[in-house]
Amino acid sequence: MRAGSSALDGALIVGARTIDNSQVVREVDPRHSRDLWAVLALVLALAGGLAFYAWPHFAAQRASADAQTLQRERELLVEENRKLRLEKASLEDLHRVEKLAARLGLVAPDPARVVVVERALAPAGARLASGLGEAAR
Repeated sequence: MRAGSSALDGALIVGARTIDNSQVVREVDPRHSRDLWAVLALVLALAGGLAFYAWPHFAAQRASADAQTLQRERELLVEENRKLRLEKASLEDLHRVEKLAARLGLVAPDPARVVVVERALAPAGARLASGLGEAAR
């Protein structure tokens, strides 16, 4: 026999019939199903292991990013607090208040007309209306 030839090369085929395979039922190979489930379990185990391995790393990255964001926000708030304290100090400056009063035509009152109203002290054990429960000072 030559290479590439088959046993049917010299055979005579008479009356070729078509074969109807519509009634053939293919059986499910149980080994194929077991192999498929085994591969699926292996892939899930590897994916789960990778997820458990990578989870702390991603959590640490997220925590680091959150910490940086909070640090930037804290710095902005500290700067804003500093500016507000400076503005408050400048607004409370008595020399500035006196200059504004003089510009508006206000004058100091006559000392004889000044009435000092003192805050009344609450009796011992009394509660203030604010609900803070402070006793008399």
